[in-house]
Amino acid sequence: MNTIEVFDPAMCCSTGVCGPDVDQKFVDFAANVDWGTGQGIKIQRYNLGQQPMEFANNPTVKSFLERSGADALPLILVEGEIALAGRYPTRDELARLAGVTPAPAVSAPKQSSGCCGSSQSSSQSSSQKSSCC
Repeated sequence: MNTIEVFDPAMCCSTGVCGPDVDQKFVDFAANVDWGTGQGIKIQRYNLGQQPMEFANNPTVKSFLERSGADALPLILVEGEIALAGRYPTRDELARLAGVTPAPAVSAPKQSSGCCGSSQSSSQSSSQKSSCC
């Protein structure tokens, strides 16, 4: 299984899921990282605002930042090589980068009883039962 390193732009917290206006891309990626670590994928995240030496001490990241600037982050490395830049990977991409097979999507079970289901009392007339919500 491949090791994935994520070099995030400067954020107020380690995941970007903080503050009053959270960007959905951070929420989605945080969920995907949680899923990935649950699958045994080794994912390490570095925040430019909190861990600048991780950026400076990695020759690949340092070169990328000199060439493209911090606005081009996030940078995703797989086994030390650039795999993706400028956006976060989807769950399927994360699985592919790690070399694992993503689990099939699980659909929610169908609800068999709605507002007109068996929860209504049998004393209601059939016309009341057929006019639902």
